[in-house]
Amino acid sequence: MKNLLLGILSLIFIVAFISCSDETDPQFRIHNERSDKANVQLQTSGGNTVNINDVGAGQSTAYQTVAVGIITATAVIQNESVSPTVTFSAAKDTRYTIVVRTGNPPALRVDQE
Repeated sequence: MKNLLLGILSLIFIVAFISCSDETDPQFRIHNERSDKANVQLQTSGGNTVNINDVGAGQSTAYQTVAVGIITATAVIQNESVSPTVTFSAAKDTRYTIVVRTGNPPALRVDQE
């Protein structure tokens, strides 16, 4: 009986340990608070680039996966001469929303979920 209980507890521990090690890559989406369309480019520290174009006013995009590391996001906003930039560190098991903010000059904000 003691061996059976020890075996069950060991199995539960192993299953819990394995399920905790399933880390997912960071995910991001874009949310545009401005009244004009925005194109956003994300550049990773690994050299990859992701472009999200034509994000309409008030629109949020679907989540996309990005590599762990330093991310630089740059927005090109319709009818604006300023292209705001923000840099942040993307971690496993985390979702980020890059917000194209209203205001003058335009700015970006990163919300971590």
